[in-house]
Amino acid sequence: MIGMLISSVSKTQLQAMQLALLFLLPSVLLSGFMFPREAMPAVIRFIGNFVPLTYFLIILRGIILKGVGIEYLWDEVLVLIFLGLVLLFISIKRFSKRLD
Repeated sequence: MIGMLISSVSKTQLQAMQLALLFLLPSVLLSGFMFPREAMPAVIRFIGNFVPLTYFLIILRGIILKGVGIEYLWDEVLVLIFLGLVLLFISIKRFSKRLD
């Protein structure tokens, strides 16, 4: 969904690649992939709540490391579905056909 939003915003392929990097790098840092979220300041942790990778990592760690099923991860799955629908809605609103 993020890729669709980036492609609907950018005008060239180079601009799309730069926007993808601009989104990817903070996502990795804010999601808890490199540094534990518990060690982050409260403001940074709050901003990380709006990054879909945060919830994906919680689901991934729950399945792979803990071996839990979907019944324990419903909250994160629902948040990911909600964020996906929001991004899809914004992408649809931003999309416009143009013959440039």
